[in-house]
Order: sequence, then structure tokens, then C-alpha cells
Amino acid sequence: MSFSTSPGDITLTELDHVRLAALARRGAPMPASLSDRLDGAEIVPSRQVPPDVVTMYARLQLVDAEGRRRPLVVCYPDDAEPEAGFVSVLSPLGAALIGCRVGDEVAWVTPDGRRHTGRIDAVDFQPEASGDFTT
Repeated sequence: MSFSTSPGDITLTELDHVRLAALARRGAPMPASLSDRLDGAEIVPSRQVPPDVVTMYARLQLVDAEGRRRPLVVCYPDDAEPEAGFVSVLSPLGAALIGCRVGDEVAWVTPDGRRHTGRIDAVDFQPEASGDFTT
């Protein structure tokens, strides 16, 4: 298992990278960790992203430090519904997950200052793996 916190540890599709960089240029409040990670990410064509990478709208299973499994989808801010498991890529949790792989350990700090950790246990659905290269 790796602990995914450094910029070069993530893989982004070209499309995800372009869209996230556009959000940053428009002044969207972006966690500093995500901004740093965008700069150092490995960028790959959508058709070449490994199926175990968390891309935008990928459905994944996160196992938290207490062993609880949480189904999550990383999405854009307008689609976020945390109660339903749709976490914004601009949230601390979403920023920690995007571009990571199955088996990676992730860490994030909630707005109240609490630190959390978890492990990506599975990517149940990835748009690119199912042939959707435009989501």
C-alpha cells in the first residue's frame, strides 16, 4: 500500500486535468493540496488510464480507519451530495481521492480540523473503463 500525499503520486486523465485546471483559473476555492497535486500529476489520455484509478465520477469503496466501508463518487461541486456519497473534488476528501489507485492510503483534514485516513479498497465503476471518455 502507498500513502498518497505527494504530487507525483496521482494519475489524472487529460480531460480531468483540463477541467480541474479550468476550475482553478475561474477562482473556485481549491484545497492547496489539490492545486499542488494538479501540478505534479501524471497526465494520461482517457483511453489509457488504468481501471483502478479514481477519475471524475468513478464509484469507489473507501475503508476508513475504523474499518467502515463507504461507497463514494468523486464529482464536480454542482453535483455534490455528501449524504448520498457524492463528494466534491474540491472538498478535502474529494481532493485526497482524485487520481489515487486501489490500495492507496489517503488522508484529509475536515473543516473542523480533524484528520482522517482511509484506504481505497475498490473502484467499482470508472467512466473511462466503461468507454465513456467525456464525463
